[in-house]
Parts: sequence; structure tokens; C-alpha cells
Amino acid sequence: MSDDTPAVGDTHTYERTFTAEDVERFGELSGDTQAIHTDPDEEGRLVVQGLLTATLPTKIGGDLEVLATRMEYEFHKPVYTGETITCIWTNEDVTERPDRYELSVSLSCTNETGTEVMTGETDGIIWKE
Repeated sequence: MSDDTPAVGDTHTYERTFTAEDVERFGELSGDTQAIHTDPDEEGRLVVQGLLTATLPTKIGGDLEVLATRMEYEFHKPVYTGETITCIWTNEDVTERPDRYELSVSLSCTNETGTEVMTGETDGIIWKE
């Protein structure tokens, strides 16, 4: 577990640039190999699978040792290979229990121009040691 006790208002950020190889590998794993993920557009880019984009907040949750109990995402704009996406995780509510912390989190993922491409909410727990 992290050395820090979770608190309301805590933010965590993760940034990633998806590659064509990432999209191809995720397509093989997930079975989502529709044409927008395999045939480049006129600029040579692929559309990143939505659930691959959703791995940004799961990376943050994994680093914090959060066991998700609910995840809800809304996809606003396509994400393309070569774009850098920044995800901001914000603790909206934290309840301490004898054996765990229960969290409610808001998520915002933006592209390089600051446009939100995905938002969401996650609930989860962090077990105490």
C-alpha cells in the first residue's frame, strides 16, 4: 500500500502516448479489431480502442493499490495513435473503515489541446495493512 493515507481532494496524474503497436496488441487481446483500429486514417493514425484509453485511470488505481468496485466511463472524442493523453484522478470522497478506505473518484482524460476525450467515475477500496 502507498505510504499516504487517501484524502478528499487528492489528485494523481498519468500521461501516455499510444502507439500503433499498442492498438494492435490490445486488439489481439480484446478481439476489438474493427477497421478504425487496423486501417490508418489519411494522417496515418489509428483510433485507440476506448477500453485501451480507459487503462490510464486503471494504471493510477493500480499504483495506489485500489481494488475497483465500480467503473463508469464516458467517451467524448476519439483518441488517435501519437496523441499524448493526460488522465487526472481526483478523490471526491474517502471513508475510513477499520480495515480499509472506501474511495469515490472522478476522472478526466484530455488530449494535447486540452479537450476532454474521456471522463468517468470509479469507486474502490484500499485495504489497510
